[in-house]
Amino acid sequence: MKKTFKKTSLFFTLCLFICNCSSQINLNKISDKVKDQIDKTKTENTSNPLTNDEVIKGLKEALSRGIEKGANQAASLDGFLKNDIIRLPFPPDAEKVKEKALKLGLDNKVKEFEEVLNRSAEEAAKEAAPIFLSAIKNMSVQDGFSILKGSDNAATNYLKEQTSNQLYTAFYPKVEAAIDNVKLTSYWDPLAKSYNKTTRLTGSEPINTDLKKYVTQRAISGLFVLIENEEKKIRKDPIARASELLKKVFGSLDP
Repeated sequence: MKKTFKKTSLFFTLCLFICNCSSQINLNKISDKVKDQIDKTKTENTSNPLTNDEVIKGLKEALSRGIEKGANQAASLDGFLKNDIIRLPFPPDAEKVKEKALKLGLDNKVKEFEEVLNRSAEEAAKEAAPIFLSAIKNMSVQDGFSILKGSDNAATNYLKEQTSNQLYTAFYPKVEAAIDNVKLTSYWDPLAKSYNKTTRLTGSEPINTDLKKYVTQRAISGLFVLIENEEKKIRKDPIARASELLKKVFGSLDP
């Protein structure tokens, strides 16, 4: 019985040894394969270095992908309203209106106004992609390498610097149409009128917040945030690089 047990034990020990050796061999193969791939990529990058033109095209592609995803996200139901990063709050210039409205028991009116305020941004975002894509396409970039090797949001910042005024001019009519579509002013006027009645008694300045300007500025700002998030993903995560150009351009930044 003891001899049988010893033989069995020896057999299992031998099996475990073989399995471990086999696993180690497989791991070594995988490790060698990964190393070979890394070496191959380095060799390709060395033998086929990036040109400034490729970098510029890669940066524009990354920004385009960012706005395509960002606009879809922002334009969806609650895209602004339930995204704390880009949600439009009550206009800061009209904070006194909100305080007075809450004191007058108009809590629901305030809530409804803030909801419709964000709905107008969501409506405008539906028209955003073509405007942003046109701005990206026409954006003049001289030194792509300086942006590529800059901060993880350098391309977005460059787009913002180069196109903000142009985007505002193009986006304002879309916001105006969106505000009319969701009837935002019908929610705003009762709040403003309630506040302005009290200013006549106290001698305070009446409020007349430009909602169109406010929504336009905040909607564009929110879309830039979403573009920036996408740029950061592409820079840091190889899986987010959905084209060969993006792999080549942003892969050059990998350690």
